[in-house]
Amino acid sequence: MINKYQAGNKVLYEVFVKGRDRNGKQAGKRRRGIASIRKAKEIEVDLINEFRSKANETKIWTWQDWHLECINRMRMTLKMSTVMGYDGDLHKWLPQTWCEKKMTSFSKRDVYDLIFNFIGDRASAHIRQKTYKKVLRIFELALEEGIVNRNPAKGISVKVPVAVKKVLNSNEAGILLRMAKEYNHRFYYHWAFALFTGMRSGEMYALTWKDIDLETCLISVSKQWTSKDGLHHTKSNRNRVVPISAELKMFLIELKKLGPFKATLKPSVVCLRAKEVVCNDLILPRLMEWKNGEQALVLADFCKSIGITTVKFHDLRATFITNLLSQGVSLVKVMSIVGHRKMSTTDEYLRLSGVDIKIGTTEKLGYALPKETENNVISLFGNDA
Repeated sequence: MINKYQAGNKVLYEVFVKGRDRNGKQAGKRRRGIASIRKAKEIEVDLINEFRSKANETKIWTWQDWHLECINRMRMTLKMSTVMGYDGDLHKWLPQTWCEKKMTSFSKRDVYDLIFNFIGDRASAHIRQKTYKKVLRIFELALEEGIVNRNPAKGISVKVPVAVKKVLNSNEAGILLRMAKEYNHRFYYHWAFALFTGMRSGEMYALTWKDIDLETCLISVSKQWTSKDGLHHTKSNRNRVVPISAELKMFLIELKKLGPFKATLKPSVVCLRAKEVVCNDLILPRLMEWKNGEQALVLADFCKSIGITTVKFHDLRATFITNLLSQGVSLVKVMSIVGHRKMSTTDEYLRLSGVDIKIGTTEKLGYALPKETENNVISLFGNDA
């Protein structure tokens, strides 16, 4: 149980957990003076784990039992989408014999056979890698808890081919916007906003007019909304600002005449707020496909219909990044605008944009094709040709 209380001018948290000690008697532990809700949740999980480990010292765990235990613990601190991945994905790909097996009896060969033989060609390399990482983590948690004395999944390599990112060049982006405007497509404003800001779909979904300052020409990005996880911080957990170009400013003034739009957004499952968030000044129109996560299919279909590169919604963000880089905007500035935590992430788009492969570079080769000169042509085939 986590309680919030006031101590002077500070808001602090208290954690109280009941359990059983080594003798099986009920006991309770309390921690006070915790500065943040995140730290309070971590302490709560640690105390619960401490009691559980004492109560289950002699318990023999099967994979199925331990997997379920891990899922229950993850629900307390992780996003719902992450929990669903550990739950649904593993249930889908693990055989019943694996689930009934004792945690202490697994070998590295068991893990190898699961990933490369049982799953094998039934799934893509990407899914095999995702499954392996989840299995590795479940065993790692068992090792931390003392249920196993080694992690049998450690040291196995699952290679995945590098995914080919698709982007629109500047001409195709212009065609997309022009055709969407002409057809009065319901997603026109969403596509245009993504192409001029590079924001993620979830960030756009939660954006309000309070986040936009047309005087300073800055957009404040501090939150996002997804159907699985509700309203929560951005992917990087950091706030950032996106500059508003002259073109985008005119677009926003046009968009403001249509709204604002209203919606009730559920809070994140890891947030203590129980109430839903009612937003009355949302920027973009609410569309059912957008809410249901089907915006990628809508864009791909439209791209096919107008004859440009078939991209998905998130590729509009990649298009924004690559077009900025190709225009000479520095890597550091682009990284800051789009909210990448690692420069290596932005660097992938640098290669995709072709900035480091300048037109004309290959003109510097020290050799050339032979030139034909008049009255000096030699036949390669002799006189019989």
